[in-house]
Amino acid sequence: MSWQSEHLWIELIAGSRKKSNFCWAFILFLGSLGFLLVGISSYLGRNLISLFASQQIIFFPQGIVMSFYGIAGLFISSYLWCTISWNVGSGYDRFDRKEGIGCIFRWGFPGKNRRILLRFLLKDIQSIRIEVKEGIYARHVLYFEIRGQGSIPLIRTAETQEIEQKAAKLAYFLRVPIEVF
Repeated sequence: MSWQSEHLWIELIAGSRKKSNFCWAFILFLGSLGFLLVGISSYLGRNLISLFASQQIIFFPQGIVMSFYGIAGLFISSYLWCTISWNVGSGYDRFDRKEGIGCIFRWGFPGKNRRILLRFLLKDIQSIRIEVKEGIYARHVLYFEIRGQGSIPLIRTAETQEIEQKAAKLAYFLRVPIEVF
C-alpha cells in the first residue's frame, strides 16, 4: 500500500504477516506435532494417533527419529510464529522532496536493534538498482545506491513486473536513473 502526493511518498511494507507465512507455520506445526505423537506412541506402545498402529513402528530407531523430527519441527514452527507475531520486516518507506529527506523504517527481532531506521538526503541517492536472478529460485531485489552508504535493499520479490513498476514510479518521483543488473 502506498500514498503519494506531489512532494511526499509513503509506502507501507507488509513484513512477515502474510497468508503464506501463516499457512506454512500452521502446516509445519501440525506435521511436526504428528511426528512427535507417533514417536511418543511408539515409545509407550499405545496408539495416540489412530492412523498408525504403534506395533508397526519400533521405538529404536524409527520412533526416536520421528520424535527428533517432531521436536525440530516444533522449534521451527515456533520461530515462524514468533516472526509473525513480532511482524519482522514490516515498516515504511518515506520520501519527502520538499524537505529533501528519505527515511526507511523496519521492525526487526526483539532486542537492542528492534527498530531499524535509516535517514538520508535525497540528493545523495545516485540511482535505483534492480537486481534480477533467474532460475529455479528467481529473485528480484530493488536497491538504492546512496553516496557514502552503498546499496540499501528496499524490497525483494519473485515478480518481475511488480518490481519494475515500483522502480519506475520511484525513480520518476525521486528523479534518479534506474540500473538493471
